Amino acid sequence: MQPSLTDRIDAILPQTQCTKCGYDGCRPYAQAIAEEGVPINRCPPGGQAGVKALADLLATAEPPLDLSRGEPGPLLVARIDEDHCIGCTLCIRACPVDAIIGANKRMHTVLPSLCSGCDLCIAPCPVDCIEMVPAGRAWSEQDAQAARARHVDRAARLARDTADNARLMAETPAAPQAPAEPESGVSDATQKRSAIEAALARARARRGQRA
Repeated sequence: MQPSLTDRIDAILPQTQCTKCGYDGCRPYAQAIAEEGVPINRCPPGGQAGVKALADLLATAEPPLDLSRGEPGPLLVARIDEDHCIGCTLCIRACPVDAIIGANKRMHTVLPSLCSGCDLCIAPCPVDCIEMVPAGRAWSEQDAQAARARHVDRAARLARDTADNARLMAETPAAPQAPAEPESGVSDATQKRSAIEAALARARARRGQRA
């Protein structure tokens, strides 16, 4: 089956899933280029070489890289200062390629061989314990393919979790309403008042007889 134009564009993009292009990952950006004609120069990780490859594919002029989206450069990877990590899991939830491991209230760590350098984990960290450091290697085609697969798996997992949560909410019975105040409660109060008034009346009558 012939790959779609979106597939061919997506194959050129670096799959860092950094969202600097303004889209929620490389695939949505590829689709926007193919179907909406958005500019092809919005991918800093791809650099000018990526722009040229897209221009060649689409047989169009090669525009300069849009540097307002970020500067191209060598691959950086995230590193967590483990002495200051509080285990909040916010970075884990932000990572688009599942390159961070850890558990709630436990120290987290980044797997540098999987990190795409997207830096999406930086902003959510409440204690500012994550920094981007040189990876010491280039981002390869094999890295891109593996990152794409992890991103797809993550999206599928999140979709399942959302569906499961929605199903559980639908199956959870509504909380029982507090029972209305029984009418007998009002009668009991009235009976108590009547009994007290009757006892007082009898006491007054007895005092009157003695007088």
